[in-house]
Amino acid sequence: MSFIKNPLIVALDVDTVDEAVSLAGALAPSTGAFKVGMQLFNSAGPEAVRRLIEKNAPVFVDLKLHDIPNTVAGAARALTRHGAAIFNVHAAGGRVMMQEAARAARDEAAKAGIKPPLVIAVTVLTSIDEGMFNQELGIPGTIEERVVAWARLAKEAGMDGVVASPKEIAAIRGACGNNFVIITPGVRPAGAAANDQKRTMTPGEAVKLGADYLVVGRPVTAAPDPVAAAKAILQEIGV
Repeated sequence: MSFIKNPLIVALDVDTVDEAVSLAGALAPSTGAFKVGMQLFNSAGPEAVRRLIEKNAPVFVDLKLHDIPNTVAGAARALTRHGAAIFNVHAAGGRVMMQEAARAARDEAAKAGIKPPLVIAVTVLTSIDEGMFNQELGIPGTIEERVVAWARLAKEAGMDGVVASPKEIAAIRGACGNNFVIITPGVRPAGAAANDQKRTMTPGEAVKLGADYLVVGRPVTAAPDPVAAAKAILQEIGV
């Protein structure tokens, strides 16, 4: 994890590489890494990752890969070649899919002589609350129970960690230990709009519970002064 200099990952949810690079240029001194998600990747493709890496910005490629094991392994090899510092797959794809993704990324990194990316499993999206989880998705039990079960499965499959809301951090730490990476979206500074996030906490609360990385998008990128917003988050978490 040493190649990512601090816990703040800023989500670059924009349409063009130029917008992403401009934001990254301003925010790089106060940001650990940048997240390239579906919006930017589907607009600009791997060029977005390459251009950010050229600016010495570690990139978390957030595509939530979820397919048959062979297909996900192929995507894992490609993302490793592109230089992703972190990428994710969906834990709902199962043990074998996660094992193949982790193995493919490490094999590809060894072949290229580069540091392997962190391969992370997505659990339950932070836009989902308990009512949606039980009624719309038809999954019994609590979100926390499912998140912890998927986190345990991810660890057994050789994943480096999980993406989970702040609400499940303590339970994951108890189940998976201190060396298992927890990346936490759904982080909102005090007074910030929740937008479509349902299971949220402040940056300080999430870090105190044991989050390794915080993913923050609109509260930084849509702020009147994005650099000041990023610095305020770092100050809150003591970085």
